[in-house]
Amino acid sequence: MTSTLTWKQLRDLKTSEFTEAGDKWHEVSDRSDSDRVRVDRAMSAKLRETQKSESAEAALGRLQRLSRNFQYLHSECGLVRTALNGLANDLTEPQTQLKQALADAAALNFTVHDDGSVSYPAAEVEDLTGAKKEAPGSKVQGSSRLPLEPPGLGQQGQSPLYPGYMGLKPLNPNAAKAQDVADRVARAVRSAQEIDARYAKTLGGLKAEKGLDVTDATLKDVFRDTADVRSTAGTYLGEDVPEDKSPAERKKWWDGLSEEQRQEYLEIAPDLIGSLDGIPAVSRDEANRNYLPVLIDDLARHGGDDAETKLSALRGIQDKLNEPSRPPMFLLGIGDEGNGRAIVSYGNPDTSKNVSAYVPGLSTKLNDEFVTDTMKRAQDTAKGAQRLDPSSASIIWLGYDAPQNVDVMSRGDAQRGAPAYNQFMAGLSATNENPDPHVTAIGHSYGSLTVGTAAKQSGGIPGVDDVILLGSPGVDAQKATELGVGKDHVFVGAADNDPVTHLPSKDEAALGWMLGGPVGVAVGRDLFDIGNDDVYFGKDPASKAFGAQRFLVDDGPRMVFDGGGFDAHSQYFTPEKDQTSANNIARIVAGQPEKIVREEYR
Repeated sequence: MTSTLTWKQLRDLKTSEFTEAGDKWHEVSDRSDSDRVRVDRAMSAKLRETQKSESAEAALGRLQRLSRNFQYLHSECGLVRTALNGLANDLTEPQTQLKQALADAAALNFTVHDDGSVSYPAAEVEDLTGAKKEAPGSKVQGSSRLPLEPPGLGQQGQSPLYPGYMGLKPLNPNAAKAQDVADRVARAVRSAQEIDARYAKTLGGLKAEKGLDVTDATLKDVFRDTADVRSTAGTYLGEDVPEDKSPAERKKWWDGLSEEQRQEYLEIAPDLIGSLDGIPAVSRDEANRNYLPVLIDDLARHGGDDAETKLSALRGIQDKLNEPSRPPMFLLGIGDEGNGRAIVSYGNPDTSKNVSAYVPGLSTKLNDEFVTDTMKRAQDTAKGAQRLDPSSASIIWLGYDAPQNVDVMSRGDAQRGAPAYNQFMAGLSATNENPDPHVTAIGHSYGSLTVGTAAKQSGGIPGVDDVILLGSPGVDAQKATELGVGKDHVFVGAADNDPVTHLPSKDEAALGWMLGGPVGVAVGRDLFDIGNDDVYFGKDPASKAFGAQRFLVDDGPRMVFDGGGFDAHSQYFTPEKDQTSANNIARIVAGQPEKIVREEYR
């Protein structure tokens, strides 16, 4: 589809007419949504409550169809409004460029013709002998491409001999200026034509079949139409999003938008909002629920083992969102970058007085295990905390790439994840509605190193009161006081049969391998670790030297003799396997740490 937009049409265009038309479409969208709500709540609900008959069921079927019609109108009219607003916004820049070029032409006494060419007047110039001559005026045609050679010259930059002049033809200084104006006019018009054609195609696609019988196939068209508008109006929607601002500034920006502007982002560009720290949880949840099917559809088209793994997990999350949940689920982030991203809260973290955010560790990624096991850990913590204080929420934060294999021996993933975790926690501080919420950072396995690294950054973890370290291989610290919340607010759960909590330090491990394996490690520990309290990433958090508050957990099965493998490393959150540990975690999260059952240091 091509556009025949001329420079005069672009000059005279009133972009406000598009936004005013968009407002009218918004009114229709709003009325449709209100009518749908009345049909669902006032008519259908009452009919279900008062009537039980075949005729009542038939009437309910017709009301359901009417509700779907109103929902379709609400969505499609909203898309038209967004497209019109985007068109007005995107045309503003080329129109401004055109008007500036026309103003420059007028100031120079140039004439811009209907076809965009520019005439310039004669000018008095000196030839090579110094004699003054008149260089005649002429007309130039603009190009939407940048000029490849100096204006006014002939082929390959050669200037012809000119009768009546001594030497080469003198250049009219107006020629270069006229060419510049003509090119700017051409570029502005071409840009506007491309914008016009793009939006015309998108708006042309927002058409309903005659009769407006809204079927499942029709509703799928809404999904495609939304994607088209998102693609076309992406610049308009994205240009004001404060991605480079602090979470508090983002919260202020979001609060300053009108309700219709917020809905535009949530429905048309949810990917811009869903993972933006500082946006309230209810809005993030709505955005990510809207974005989830888009992400699923995109991964399904890609194919490959990695895409299939993430796709299965995303479908599992979608299934859980569609089921009743206690506490209710909030999807605070979702993405397919790296090993996958997912941030899920059980309970509303903005209204809850007690909020925890758990960072998982080694081998965690967006897969089926994350959905069935890792997310359940956060849910179990929320349930336990809510039994002590109903105003509690617990979050699983997979906002970084946890190590998958030998990378676990490196601090790299933790160092990259720590700033993202701190940004997220700053967002919780910005959106929580309580005057002084109680916030707990939880790190399990390698995730404890990520939490420890975040705590050691300038200013510590924003808003955090307590830190819980579970199954930790160390947090790159020698003392609990280094984590910024005071040693009485650092809590450690370390099962005696958890092999990760006994990882030898680097020096011990190196000497151990030199001396022939595990026996050598023991020798290395005696030589390098007098107190037997060092682990791979610093001082053992469960040791007296570290100085945290150690709480009682079940020892778990032994790795070899009981055939337990790493089971003791993964049961801290799970009441069915370690009720003592789960209870202690819940007490800390609920702001009642004085009730924990303590355990002696190692």
